[in-house]
Amino acid sequence: METERERFPKLRQVLLFVLLAQTCAEQEDYSIAEETDRGSIVANLAKDIGLGVGELPWRRARVVFNNHKRHFQLNLQTGDLQVNEKLDREELCGHIEPCVLQFQVLLEEPLEVYRFKLLVNDINDNSPVFPETEMILKILENTLPGTVFPLKNAQDLDVGINNIQNYTVYPSSHFHVLTRIGGEGRKYPELVLLKALDREEQPELRLTLTAVDGGAPPKTGTALVLVDVLDINDNAPEFVQPVYHVQILENSTLGSLIVTVSARDLDTGINGEVFYSFFYADEEITKTFALNELTGEIKIIKKLDFEKIMSYEVDIKASDGAGLSGKCMVKIQVVDINDNSPELTVASLISLIPENSPKTTIALFSVQDRDSGENGRMICYIQEDVPFTLKPSIENFYKLVTEGVLDRETKAEYNITITVTDMGTPRLKTEHNITVLVSDVNDNAPAFTQASYTLRVRENNSPALHIGTVSATDTDAGANAQVTYSLLPPADPHVPLASLVSINADNGHLFALRSLDYEALRAFEFRVGAADRGSPPLSSQALVRVLVEDDNDNAPFVLYPLQNTSAPCTELLPRAAEPGYLVTKVVAVDGDAGQNAWLSYQLLKATEPGLFGVWAHNGEVRTARPLSERDAARHRLLVLVKDNGQPPLSASVTLHVLLVDGFSQPHLPPPEAEAEAAAAAPADALTVYLVVALASVSSLFLFSVLVFVAVRLCGRGGAARAGRCSVPEGPFPGHLVDVSGTGTLSHSYQYEVCLTGDSGSNEFKFLKPVLPNILGQDVGRKLEVKPTFQNSLGI
Repeated sequence: METERERFPKLRQVLLFVLLAQTCAEQEDYSIAEETDRGSIVANLAKDIGLGVGELPWRRARVVFNNHKRHFQLNLQTGDLQVNEKLDREELCGHIEPCVLQFQVLLEEPLEVYRFKLLVNDINDNSPVFPETEMILKILENTLPGTVFPLKNAQDLDVGINNIQNYTVYPSSHFHVLTRIGGEGRKYPELVLLKALDREEQPELRLTLTAVDGGAPPKTGTALVLVDVLDINDNAPEFVQPVYHVQILENSTLGSLIVTVSARDLDTGINGEVFYSFFYADEEITKTFALNELTGEIKIIKKLDFEKIMSYEVDIKASDGAGLSGKCMVKIQVVDINDNSPELTVASLISLIPENSPKTTIALFSVQDRDSGENGRMICYIQEDVPFTLKPSIENFYKLVTEGVLDRETKAEYNITITVTDMGTPRLKTEHNITVLVSDVNDNAPAFTQASYTLRVRENNSPALHIGTVSATDTDAGANAQVTYSLLPPADPHVPLASLVSINADNGHLFALRSLDYEALRAFEFRVGAADRGSPPLSSQALVRVLVEDDNDNAPFVLYPLQNTSAPCTELLPRAAEPGYLVTKVVAVDGDAGQNAWLSYQLLKATEPGLFGVWAHNGEVRTARPLSERDAARHRLLVLVKDNGQPPLSASVTLHVLLVDGFSQPHLPPPEAEAEAAAAAPADALTVYLVVALASVSSLFLFSVLVFVAVRLCGRGGAARAGRCSVPEGPFPGHLVDVSGTGTLSHSYQYEVCLTGDSGSNEFKFLKPVLPNILGQDVGRKLEVKPTFQNSLGI
């Protein structure tokens, strides 16, 4: 059997055509005899509608009866309308003739409704039955022949020709019977006196009254009529009016007075006493109404229901004490009240709809109200906060349709309340709830929580280290929301991304595959992708930048003085140098970065303690006090260079300082070379003269340059004018020399000439730059030095 979901797309395709065409064909009637066996074929509906037999299953044809009972069924294979259960015409329609069952053939694809009427034909399956098996008739002996005496009629549940056709009486020496037709088509027997009665001759007659129907063969019913011959009572009771018309609400309380009938009798005594009774009443009337035999009041003793019985006809007899009687009729019209709520029947329903679907019919349903007039007129609506609308269809059918596309990410479930209200007073309503679930469609790509991620990892990490996580979410559901992560090919094919990082496809965890080196690779970036498992899959990208953080894994490297030469460099110091004189500068770099490359300098050991000092933040070696004749000519200093890492790393350098009397004094060899010098032959006199001449010319040139520089520096601050360069005190300053990883000093060093204002001999101090040949060495780093002045001796 097809599910509602499978039927719905096909039904939706034809709804628009049905609305435009509004085709609802009216077909001719069918007929069937009651008590027909189950499975009997009534008619071929497919042929009458004009459809092929194979179209019935495709168009989902079915039979709908107005009373919601399944009297018949439609054979979808043959198109035949077959009896589903035996029909009892009397149970279905009672005395109503013709007995017509209305039903509809509903074709859902496309929607068409065909209305049919089925006539249930009566068969003679019920015999006439008198309400009483014995009737007593009192007749005055002076009654004239030809006088008519009404008798109670028999009841036959069949109708038409199968109902009662005539009455007979036996014996018929004094009477014969006439068959009269009442206002409702019922046939009443009337006994006609043929000859006068003689009470003294025959005080009582016993007659057999027979009711005969028109069936083939006919069926009969009998009752005994006892005729009592009475003495003369010449006035029978007469009703004030022959017919009483009464209207009463169906919700009237029990015991309510409907009407009071009244009859008069001109006789006196017992012949004038009137008593009221039901002349003829079936079981339904006697259960519903009560008649006061003395007053003629008729009251309700059973609840009325307009939907079951809309009117009653009650025959009342007024009898006097002598046996004469009169007759009247009370017609009771039951007035409908709004006591039935509307009924809603769902013909088709789909409760699951994919999001982004175009306008779709969710449900097809019909409404009805068993009340009449305004009480049965209905309006149908739904709440306003849902994207659905109701559209009337054929007859009493409605369609529940989406107003536009639905978005599951906005709302995945809708509870729709269909309300049907009648127009009665008070209004009654019926509510029916429909739940519509919106299924997911892969219409949302995964979205990263960040457009770009910056991850930091310290160098020298262990392999397979978790360095961070990227995360993407998908607002879809199920497999459409399951995200898989991957590394995208790098934009630079030279970046060995596959050997650097990996990603967990399930959770986006990023791992460093090998140990990283800050000095070799400080940063790299790549893109990661996130794809869902929908069909087709959707994806997005995010940029990941990995910054390698420096670790203190490089010790300071001394650029000057060089420590790997066979002959150590000797620094010259004039004995006339004042305190603070710049002897030399230790230049070092650190391959690390940040505070790991902040260098500080410290004098560990000196030949003459207290004579020299080292500036902690720039490595400048200066004199701490004036020189004296007692100071040794040669000094050896051990300087420690330490970075600011944790733990700190360090390097040491040895400095050789030679005290000279002036610039003309030749460079004294280091102690190791004295032995060689003593063994060597005395210098040639000519060579000495040449050296002295070269020194004089150089000194004159140097003096001229110094005068020029001194004039340019006259405008500088107090420290320069005072002619002193003091060594800074205090803790390690924040602006230490920071050497970048490439070996380039972060500041350019300028060596300036400081003239002493209190020197009578106009002596000057000079600062020695870093040796040029050091800068040319390939040590993998750059050192940018901008000296203002370079002495002529090349030191």
